[in-house]
Amino acid sequence: MRGRAGIAGSARRAQRVRPVARARTGRRRVLGAVVVLGALVAIGFAVRPMVDDAIKEFTLPLRHEDVIRQQARDKNLDPALIAAVIYRESKFRDVTSDAGAKGMMQLLPDTARFIAFKTGGTDFELRDLANPQVNIAYGSWYLRYLIDLYDGNKTAAIAAYNAGHQNVDRWGGKTLELSDIRFPETADYTRDVLEKRDDYAREYKSELGL
Repeated sequence: MRGRAGIAGSARRAQRVRPVARARTGRRRVLGAVVVLGALVAIGFAVRPMVDDAIKEFTLPLRHEDVIRQQARDKNLDPALIAAVIYRESKFRDVTSDAGAKGMMQLLPDTARFIAFKTGGTDFELRDLANPQVNIAYGSWYLRYLIDLYDGNKTAAIAAYNAGHQNVDRWGGKTLELSDIRFPETADYTRDVLEKRDDYAREYKSELGL
């Protein structure tokens, strides 16, 4: 009888112990899950800025901001506007278009020669447009020239950068508004540059010295 009682007593003690053991195991699992979750959150906070920067680099790239700031100061231009024109023209790549426009600001050979003549660039060669310093300097000069030509009307200046001043003169010249632009491509170009100007001013305020 004592043997059976001993077995029964052991069983009752085991029953009392098992819930306690299960509770401790459950707490350990919960604590482990909390630690893992905390680690994932910490990693998320650490990685998110890098992900955000990568997305911005893809959707709104910026290069040669030192040159852009310099040219903006020299030519009394909005650096965010220069960046927006470069974005629309080439997304900051050194490319040559089917029409022969060259470099990041997509200057046609005749336009580049006109700028060289006006600025005293007697040693200028078309291959110089592959140099970011030269390309941004020439493109910024031309942008300033167009803004002055249209008495500060940036919509007209941007449209002329894309479609030429002869077309802009026919569409209204100094009083040109977006709705006056007759080429859909130029209207889209002008609207996009104006919008991207605001994006660059907001996202790259310190880099552009704003």
